[in-house]
Amino acid sequence: MFVDRVTINVHSGKGGDGAVSFRREKFIPRGGPDGGDGGDGGSVIIVAQPGVDSLAMLAQKRHWTAQAGEKGRGANCFGRKGEDITLPVPPGTIVYDSRGFVLKDLAHPGDTLIAAKGGKGGKGNTNFKTSTNRAPRQSTPGEDAEVRELVLELKVIADVGLIGLPNAGKSTLLSRLSRARPEIADYPFTTKFPNLGIVNVGPDRQFVLADIPGLIEGAHAGVGLGHEFLRHVERAGLLVHLVEPFPADESDPVANYRSIRKELGLYAAELGTRPEIVVMSKCELPESELVHAKLTEAVGREVLPISAVTGEGLNKLLYAVLGKLDERRAAEAAAAEQPASVAPPSTPNPSTPNSTAATTISATPDSP
Repeated sequence: MFVDRVTINVHSGKGGDGAVSFRREKFIPRGGPDGGDGGDGGSVIIVAQPGVDSLAMLAQKRHWTAQAGEKGRGANCFGRKGEDITLPVPPGTIVYDSRGFVLKDLAHPGDTLIAAKGGKGGKGNTNFKTSTNRAPRQSTPGEDAEVRELVLELKVIADVGLIGLPNAGKSTLLSRLSRARPEIADYPFTTKFPNLGIVNVGPDRQFVLADIPGLIEGAHAGVGLGHEFLRHVERAGLLVHLVEPFPADESDPVANYRSIRKELGLYAAELGTRPEIVVMSKCELPESELVHAKLTEAVGREVLPISAVTGEGLNKLLYAVLGKLDERRAAEAAAAEQPASVAPPSTPNPSTPNSTAATTISATPDSP
């Protein structure tokens, strides 16, 4: 079962209380304090783990509670620390709090978020011994646990995303280019969740290709599970837009192309400017070249005709994808090498000699 959005409650462990105890042994009737500290409570930790491809495990259980720390004991025995709970999630998972603020984007394998930190253990009475208070009877309780409601949302990470209307041939293309085996049928909405495949081009080149479920008009507003599908498009750095030449509903291929482009822009303005390769699928069909000419004129740039059945045009598509990916990586590398602009130091105003100190103080967080 593929699950890409869940709501869970996380509850860390309470810290153990510190102990009040005094040493009592034969011939030592009035020994000093020996109360140990309480153990720290366990934390709930969310980790992006390779090999996990869905949030299904978290969907089966809503409440996750870490172990509390043990109380301190006499003879300076500290309480045991509570065990942490680690929740593995797929890379690409975004964690929100109950108000919708992003706590962390776990985009890469190994990224970690302490979703609920365990409470610190309390201090035993040994910590309060002084030269004037040799028999302290005070201790501190363990800190309370943290309780949070979180929303976890998976956005599939892929180099290339296949988009288009339902039944445009996206799943067939994915199965032809990679070892992925998505469900394929001759009716719309066969694909109900994203499928990932690794495409190898030669011995040392590869990229991750995602088959995004078919989009329809109104997807930006949630029609046809549009939000669930569109969130996965956001991660793809390059879009391959498949257009079917002869849709089953006899709609116009050009209008279908423009409809999907409109939905992308309405959902997120940045998606409307995402690099795109336009592809006409099923070019083995008779008279498809007429649709190809019409589509090329409407798009205003090259449209690649392909056939996932015969293999026609697939190599050209692969090298076009690699060229776009290389361009993107080169642009990112160039942007990373550019030195950050440094603003010139401002000249202090003689009339306000303490202006610098005031700025420093205002930038310092309030002390508790």
